[in-house]
Amino acid sequence: QVQLVESGGGLVQAGGSLRLSCAASGRTFSTYAMGWFRQAPGKERDFVAAISWSGHSTYYADSVKGRFTISRDNAKNTVYLQMNSLKPEDTAVYYCAADPKGRIATSRSEYDYWGQGTQVTASS
Repeated sequence: QVQLVESGGGLVQAGGSLRLSCAASGRTFSTYAMGWFRQAPGKERDFVAAISWSGHSTYYADSVKGRFTISRDNAKNTVYLQMNSLKPEDTAVYYCAADPKGRIATSRSEYDYWGQGTQVTASS
């Protein structure tokens, strides 16, 4: 069992930056692939970024490529999402998720564990 807790969300002006963190419990964190998803009001939860268990492979949604960076520190059981050049359309609740299979996945159904989410608001 893995428990995930996100932090770092908040209100920022368009063009600004935020860094989200996701702290995981459990000794198997380093074997899990991790992903970030987001859900805006009235919309589905969409894939944002993912990182393999080793951190050597990453993958991004086209909408955030070049602006967001996913990383992980297995010694700290933490995954990060650095968000730069934020736009109003990035406003959403951001969730981190863990996939025990260890490989990058973009589908929600591949992830077994989810955090409670953290709100990110980019104002125009």
